[in-house]
Amino acid sequence: MNIYEQWEKALKITEVIRPRIMPLLTYAATELPYVFLAESAVNKDTTVVRQGKVNVEKPTIFLPPNSPQFDGFEMNSSEIRGAVDFLLLRGVFFPSMKYNNQICYLDVYDDKLSGAVKHYKSKMQKAEDVNSGLILGPEDCWQMSVMVFVCQMVSRSAEDDIKKLMSN
Repeated sequence: MNIYEQWEKALKITEVIRPRIMPLLTYAATELPYVFLAESAVNKDTTVVRQGKVNVEKPTIFLPPNSPQFDGFEMNSSEIRGAVDFLLLRGVFFPSMKYNNQICYLDVYDDKLSGAVKHYKSKMQKAEDVNSGLILGPEDCWQMSVMVFVCQMVSRSAEDDIKKLMSN
């Protein structure tokens, strides 16, 4: 599956069930923890669970506009550059920051996707976790689904970031 097909599939299927409530930090790195759930391609009665975090870091050097740096998305550098160029041509802009994805946990939940959603939603509510996102998406292009989540979090924070930057 090429990047176009992955992106289209991710856009169509990805759903951020529970977004992070806190905005991204304007002047410091922000950790975006997430739980990604996907129907297993091997067994439709199970759910693939990827628990991880994306560290959105301010660059230590000035980067040219529209030059985000992605790491940890299980794609090689040419695939990442191709994905960034592909998204840029479609009007999807990531600020020129570093996005480092770390998978902390990969497992199979022994229930259908709907049962896994209920379980993880309840777990997050009981823990009063307002920092983590709960994402549903296709297993074969989970990276694009995580990028959709990050893009939503960045865009939600943009207006507040601009106000803070202009007031200094």
